[in-house]
Amino acid sequence: MAVKLWLAQESEADQLLSDNPFALLVGMVLDQQIPLERAFAGPKTIADRLGSLDAAEIADYDPDKFAALCSEKPAIHRFPGSMAKRIQMLARIVVDDYDGDASALWTAGDPDGPELLRRLKGLPGFGEQKARIFLALLGKQYAVTPKGWRDAAGEFGKAGSHISVADISDPRSLDRVRSYKKDMKAAKKAKGEAAT
Repeated sequence: MAVKLWLAQESEADQLLSDNPFALLVGMVLDQQIPLERAFAGPKTIADRLGSLDAAEIADYDPDKFAALCSEKPAIHRFPGSMAKRIQMLARIVVDDYDGDASALWTAGDPDGPELLRRLKGLPGFGEQKARIFLALLGKQYAVTPKGWRDAAGEFGKAGSHISVADISDPRSLDRVRSYKKDMKAAKKAKGEAAT
């Protein structure tokens, strides 16, 4: 099945995410405290500056030079130095544990949903929620559907939901996810104000 992601909303950046599992992991690492389009465009920016997006090359890259590369204008993130470290840590795990093949994270040893979730939670920058969202993204858009993946992904794995990047496939679904997030923020704010 050919994967066609629509996260960066820029054709070349989305093609890289669709074709390169390591790029998708990097985009997910960057997806915090910045707009999702910018986060998922980050792997393409790094690839353009390095000439490729290879986990082994990034893992072995001089840390100061990699941080500088990530900090060039436009920076890949509002915190380019700390994100550069996370990306290099991620690359090192992919190289050391999965022979440089990021997709082996979800294929090696034929993991079930709970095991894949455990593996994802072991990555830098992947807490419980981010790991569940990424698992849902793999299941819903990458056709990576090991036994128990929907349960392991929790609410993010529900069919027909529009609550995270796992559910974005076109402009309409993006609007639905944004609307959900806006409603959740408003509800959280109202709840906080009611508690005071």
